[in-house]
Amino acid sequence: MRYRLFGKHTGLRVSELVLGTGNFGTGWGYGAEPAEARAIFNAYADAGGNFIDTANSYQEGQSEEILGELLAGRRDDFVLATKYTLSCGSKNGILVTGNSRKAMVTSVEASLKRLKTDRIDLYWAHLSDSVTPMEEIVRGFDDLVRSGKILYAGLSDFPAWRVARAATIAELRGTAPIAGLQVEHSLVERSTEHELLPAGDALGLGVVAWSPLGGGMLTGKYRDGEQGRREGFGGNVLQAENSAQRSAILDTVIAVAKEGGVTPGEVAIAWVAAKGSIPIIGPRTLAQLNSNLAATKVNLSPEQLARLDEVSAIPASFPNTVTNAPGTKQRYTGGKVELFDAPAGTVA
Repeated sequence: MRYRLFGKHTGLRVSELVLGTGNFGTGWGYGAEPAEARAIFNAYADAGGNFIDTANSYQEGQSEEILGELLAGRRDDFVLATKYTLSCGSKNGILVTGNSRKAMVTSVEASLKRLKTDRIDLYWAHLSDSVTPMEEIVRGFDDLVRSGKILYAGLSDFPAWRVARAATIAELRGTAPIAGLQVEHSLVERSTEHELLPAGDALGLGVVAWSPLGGGMLTGKYRDGEQGRREGFGGNVLQAENSAQRSAILDTVIAVAKEGGVTPGEVAIAWVAAKGSIPIIGPRTLAQLNSNLAATKVNLSPEQLARLDEVSAIPASFPNTVTNAPGTKQRYTGGKVELFDAPAGTVA
C-alpha cells in the first residue's frame, strides 16, 4: 500500500485505499459478524492500510463498537474517521440528529465511548440537513478540535456551495480548516465531477470517494445472479444496471479487465483512484477485501482510461456549458486561447 497526504491543509499520511466499515455488524440485518470483521480488518492492516471510515449510524452503532475492540492496543496505527448527523438506533430523536452543535457534541461523545478512544482523527458531518447554518457547523468543529476530541473535520455528501462556504468561513476566521470532502464517485455516478470534485481540488481538500463499485454493480456479479445489496440493503446504495449506457459501461469494464487479467471490480476501483480521489472500499467478506486490495496493483493505460471515460461520459452542466465552450474561451482570452498556459489545477 502506498501513502499520500490528506489534502493540502494537513500533514496527515493516509493509505491509498480507505477501509469503509458499513458492513461491520449485522444491525441492519446484513453485514459481517465480528469474526469476519476482524479478519477483514487484520488483512487490511497487514496490507499497509491505515485509514478507517465508519459512522455512528452504521449497523445501529455496531460498526463503531466492533472497531473499538479491533483498535485495542494499536489505536495509533490508524487514522480513524467517523460521522454524525443520522440516527443511531430507534432511540435517537430530533435533538441528537441533524447537523446542529447539540447533535454534534452528543454524537461525538457517544462515538468516543463506542470506539473506546479519547479522540477521533477525522470527524465528518455525514450529510447536509439543509437547515443548520455553516457557521454553526464550522464553529462546532473548531471547538471539538480545540478540546482535543477530534483532530480534523470534513464534510460528506454536502452540496459544493456549502462546502465552499464552510471552507471560506474557516479560513477567514482562523478556525480549524475543513480538511476533507467525501462524495460518491464511480463510473456509474460521475455527477460529482460537475461541481464537487473541482471544489475539493481548488479548496485543497482531501477527497475520498464512496461506492467506487456502484454498490457492486461494476463487479458484474448481479449479471451472474448474485443478490448482495439488491436484497441485503433493500436496494439502497446501489447503482442499478438500468440503462443502455450503464450496460455499455459494464461491458467496457469487463473488457478492460480481461485485457489485464484482473477483475472488473479492480478496474472500477483503479479508475476512481486515477481520477485523484481516495477510494473507500466496503467489503463484507475477506474474499471481497482481497479483491479490492488487488486494485492497487492495476495500472490502467491512457487508452483504457480514455475508453472508460468515453463510455461513462455525462452531459456538461451549466455554467460549464457556457464557460468551457470554445467560442467563449476565445472571447475571454482575447482570441489567444491556444497561446495561453492555464494553471494545471482548479482555481478557487
